[in-house]
Amino acid sequence: MAPNESILVVDDEEDILELLRYNLVREGYRVTCASSGEEALKTATAIFPDLILLDLLLPGMDGLEVCRLLKGEARTRTIPIIMLTAKGEEADIVSGLELGADDYLTKPFSPRILLARIRAALRRRTAGPVDKTAALKIEQLLINPGRHEALLAGRPLELTVMEFQLLHLLARRPGWAFTRDQIVQAVHGDDYSVTRRSIDVHVAGLRKKLGPFGKNLETVRGIGYRFKDQA
Repeated sequence: MAPNESILVVDDEEDILELLRYNLVREGYRVTCASSGEEALKTATAIFPDLILLDLLLPGMDGLEVCRLLKGEARTRTIPIIMLTAKGEEADIVSGLELGADDYLTKPFSPRILLARIRAALRRRTAGPVDKTAALKIEQLLINPGRHEALLAGRPLELTVMEFQLLHLLARRPGWAFTRDQIVQAVHGDDYSVTRRSIDVHVAGLRKKLGPFGKNLETVRGIGYRFKDQA
């Protein structure tokens, strides 16, 4: 059955708006368009879409400010936001993710990849809150946070505390891009004295212990890391 979710597309370039509208409508989505940040805010709070595609480079109020305001409002906080960015905007991507955006795509992008990212973001939203204490199984990997135990193909993994927490954080949100600062905060809190770059060392060690399965820990260049979406 074709999807029926509503998507708000925000971009100031008419040709991009029409291209996105065409591809999304063809897939069965209900599409509303906005060409400015101010219009995006007004529309989002009027229709409460299921997902927002948000260009960062907008006239007047930019996409980061739109994201900050939407994620700071209780009524719109849970709406997934996928940022549309130009090449070389890594700092803005990091800022957007730390403001609560769910994902990003760099222009130009494939419509197939866009649709896959949209499906993944909507799937994460409908999955509900993540239970941080429940055992987690992904293919041959089993993570049991209660026992602080990780098994790969039935074999216990000898992980450090940091490696275990890092693996659990990424694996329970497949497809979600975490910045290094988000990882540090989630694993150890704001006051833990670990550098952002030390995260790279822990990831490298974790990949080595995971062997071929380590390919599921994907580097998001200039941003951070994510666990490969298995769907």
